[in-house]
This record gives sequence, C-alpha cells and structure tokens, in this order.
Amino acid sequence: MDPATTTAPMQNDCETESSSVWSWWPSWRPTSMSLLKTTESKILNCIQNDLWARFVTLPNQDRIWTLTLTNKAVRKPVTQAAKTPLVMVHGFGGGVGLWIRNLDMLSRSRPVYAFDLLGFGRSSRPSFPSDAEKAEEQFVNSIEQWRQSVGLENMILLGHSLGGYLATSYAIQYPSRVSHLILVDPWGFPERPQPQTQTQEGQSQGPEVVKRRPIPRWVKAIAAVVSLFNPLAVIRAAGPWGPGLVNRFRPDFKRKFEDMFDDDTMTQYIYHCNAQTPSGEVGFRAMSESLGWAKRPMLQRVHLLPPSMPLTMLYGAQSWVDSSSGDRVAQIRSQVHTKVLLINEASHHVYADQPDEFNRVVENICSSVN
Repeated sequence: MDPATTTAPMQNDCETESSSVWSWWPSWRPTSMSLLKTTESKILNCIQNDLWARFVTLPNQDRIWTLTLTNKAVRKPVTQAAKTPLVMVHGFGGGVGLWIRNLDMLSRSRPVYAFDLLGFGRSSRPSFPSDAEKAEEQFVNSIEQWRQSVGLENMILLGHSLGGYLATSYAIQYPSRVSHLILVDPWGFPERPQPQTQTQEGQSQGPEVVKRRPIPRWVKAIAAVVSLFNPLAVIRAAGPWGPGLVNRFRPDFKRKFEDMFDDDTMTQYIYHCNAQTPSGEVGFRAMSESLGWAKRPMLQRVHLLPPSMPLTMLYGAQSWVDSSSGDRVAQIRSQVHTKVLLINEASHHVYADQPDEFNRVVENICSSVN
C-alpha cells in the first residue's frame, strides 16, 4: 500500500471562501487520512482473495485509491485475465470499504476493480467547479483517465447511487469501453416534479404535473441557509461529536455489517470518509438542487446510450429511490437490452442488505458478458 495520501488544498465548508472562522475545524475534528487508512485496513483484512491496493496517479497528478482483486484459487491467472473485469463505483459519501460483502464473491471468476471516486474516500480531494455540467465532467474525466492508467480496454461498469449517475454519464461518453452497464439504485435520473400552474379561469395547465401547496416562507428560509453549506458539513461542524452523530443517524450501517464487526468499524469508516476536507461533496452539491434532485436529470440523456449496450438496473424493493425511473429507462431504450430488477427486503444499500442475492445477480450478468 502507498504509505500516505497527499493532502489536497483546503476547501471551506462555507461556499464563501472569505470566511476564515472555520480554519480551526480540522484540529478539532478527531479524524485524519491516517485514521481513515487504519479503519479501512481493518475492513480489507476480511478479504480472502488476492488483493492489490494502491494509488493510481492520473496525468494531472490526482490520485485514485484503487483495489484490484483476483481469485487466488485460480491456477491459471491467464484464464481469469481473459474475462472482462468488473469495475465498481460507490455512491455519495462512500468508499471501497462498503463493498466488503461483495468483493470476494464477485472476484471468483474475473478481476474486480473498486476505486474511491475523485474527491471521496482516500482519493485526492481537488477543487470542483460550481457549474453542474463542469463538475460532472471532472468526475467522468477522472474515471476515463483512471481506466487509461490502469490499462483496461473495456469493463463491466457497476455504479451505486451517485456512482450510477456518473457511470451512466461515462458510458454515454465512452460507450466502446463498457460491455455492460449495471446501475444499483442510481441517483439523479428523475426530473424534479413541477408545481401545477393555474390559468385565470382556474384551470390547471399540464395534465401530468402534481398540484402542490405553496412552500411556507420559513421552509424557504431554512433551505436558503442550508444551501450555503455542503451536504455533510454538519459532520465536520460537530467536531469530537461527529462519530457519535454518524452512529446516531446511520445505525443501519452498523447493523448491515454486524456479523463481520462487533464494534463501530463501519460507522467509523463512514465518519472518516466524510470528515475530511470536502471535495467530491462540493462536486455533488454543484450537480444537485434542493432535496437531492439532479440539475441535469439522467432521464433526459439516457437515450444517448447506444441502443445495443446491455443495461441492468437493480433497485432495493424498500429503497427511497423510485424504481419507476428504471421502468421509464426501459421504455426509452430497447426493451431487449434493458432489464429492471427489484431485490426484496433491500433498501438503498442493496449490496449490503441482501449481499448474497446481489452477488448472484451481478455474477449472472457478468457471465452473460463472457
């Protein structure tokens, strides 16, 4: 493993860079890249297959933290190398450690790559533009530069949540590199519902828009204040109470992995991933608007995927992400090459809630490629 990460330029939580009152936060927060590395190492120690963990350096010197897994039981590595590799892209606020229930199983028959998105986990944390299209382009460019640096010709590309959105954008721009696109509870597909307008006669305009009550002024005021900060600023603002805050608001992460870790390893991992200097989080904020809608909804662009590119969309049956977006994608694209699957008793983190079923479905998809 690489001995230490390079530190990215400091970026304030508050969008107005002139505010220096936050400069004392880093020393107040009980986190560091070293602590993130230590916590992640404890998670990765559970892996049975051959693991190569290292930083992949991009042409601009940004570094992408990368795992490569191969099956140590395969006597002829050449056989496995001939299989199209599976590349896994995590969601917002996550990192490679969250795939711990999946990596061994999925690397039985082919190489598996997992990396921390630029600006997240242990990867470099550069500045991101505030323009939605430019922020998205920076993410996608880093994925393509990573692919080139690693030397993959093509891949089965799997993305969860924000990773699903970026994987789709990548597949639109570099279709020859994607053998099969797998989207797991992807973020950013639906268009934000528009409030119903009224004509002078009181007749509604637009049959498919939902009539909504006007938003109270106090809600708008709170939203305006919250919009000044990055989504996870509260974790950093909480200082020494930050880890407890993650435990309190995301106890499900501890439960999902409780048979592997009987302590707070996974919530500590989530905390250390997100208590660092915000970077990818800034990029996500640029791409999203209030209440988590995408400024550039993917449903408006999914038709740009090659009709022949196989696409599978996996949703947790109990997830907050609406699977109807998947049905809409299937209508837009060729039904022959698009599948929408629901995994029962799974929420947004399908891969952790029902890992055996998730692994089985993904393995079958991979087998259909080669």
